[in-house]
Amino acid sequence: MAGRTYGYARVSSRDQNLDRLIDALEAFGVDEVFADKASGRDFERPEWRRPVATLCEGDVLVVKSIGRFGRSYDEILEQWRGITKERGAAVVVLDMPLLDTRRGREGVTGVLIADIVLQLLSYVAQVERESIHQRQAEGIAAAKARGVRFGRPRKERPTSYVTTKVSYLEGHITRSEAARRMKVSVSTFEKWLREDARR
Repeated sequence: MAGRTYGYARVSSRDQNLDRLIDALEAFGVDEVFADKASGRDFERPEWRRPVATLCEGDVLVVKSIGRFGRSYDEILEQWRGITKERGAAVVVLDMPLLDTRRGREGVTGVLIADIVLQLLSYVAQVERESIHQRQAEGIAAAKARGVRFGRPRKERPTSYVTTKVSYLEGHITRSEAARRMKVSVSTFEKWLREDARR
């Protein structure tokens, strides 16, 4: 029994454009497109949940590439199996013809091949992400070892700090007035006070 065909598109940030993905889905011939501007870190995305919640046997979910699905190896496999095995719907990945679980496409062998390819691609994507994170961490550690400082530079205390601090502690001026006199924020003045207290 032929069901409905849904398209799903996702980009990671608000300033990225969905048009190219949506055009590819519409060219395939989907009945309806759902799109998120959200991280692929997990599947807690409103437009992802809408079609997945209604998928049933005979329906098809189409995505442009496996990266539009998500970034987590375990979660991609869990979602894929939930759609194809539990709900009996099919998944089509346009950029990877082997990832097409529609019935009639090489039967059970086609489904098996799709599952194997999916696991391999998801594994490779996760290993690459972990490698990127490791390289970033190693780069930061090496930079710190060379004395590179991260974050905003420390604000130097003005020459008027000591007298202003004394006036504040003696109750002659408020924190806001002390900060205004030194041309810094109240939080900066409070931070200096905390640092002094720890010495």
